[in-house]
Amino acid sequence: MVGTRGAPTTTQAIYRKQSTSASNLRLFLRYDLADRIALRLGVPVKVAGCDAWFATGATIREEQMSDISKKQVIAAQEAWGNGIVRIAKAHKDGGDFEQVAKSHIEDLYGYQQGTVLFKPTLAAEAQFRPSFAQALSYFVASNGACPEDKGFAIKGWTAVRFENNDIICQGASASAMGNYYFTTPEGEEVKVEYSFGYFLDSEGKLRINLHHSSMPYEAN
Repeated sequence: MVGTRGAPTTTQAIYRKQSTSASNLRLFLRYDLADRIALRLGVPVKVAGCDAWFATGATIREEQMSDISKKQVIAAQEAWGNGIVRIAKAHKDGGDFEQVAKSHIEDLYGYQQGTVLFKPTLAAEAQFRPSFAQALSYFVASNGACPEDKGFAIKGWTAVRFENNDIICQGASASAMGNYYFTTPEGEEVKVEYSFGYFLDSEGKLRINLHHSSMPYEAN
């Protein structure tokens, strides 16, 4: 690598390559210590053998170079379940449950970053919820965005637990499928099926960009 003044610099680098066919080898990961330092400082970087200089902004973070792990997905699921219980408790205690629900969506979903594919369980007329307002309506039915909503998260749930069928992690994205169980005030569990998709935002935070939920099929 060549420094900004033309002098050669020493660096540590890791390369990972994969074959896409019998004759095509493609680079799918490149780690360069000097590049990471330059990224943090906003210093232009010149790579030997390339015609382009690479300049960076402050929005690029080290975490973006990380891969999502199953541990992160499980932590995000626990945070989602705990958030539902907090909303229910705030509603029961006469607190500001709408604000708790807003924080839940803002913290865990990717509506501020891009498209979210949300198909909630108890939705018939507005089956899909592509906006923040529609998601909020589903959880607490406080804004009239979807008149059919009764407020899923204010039904008094006392616990939520996830049972993953499996989790797939692919770089900066991940998906999970399985059953989650919602405990009623009477102590009974309600089983629901789910699929979640996750991505890393610009801060390296795991967020939901796909959430499909449905009741299990019952044969006649």
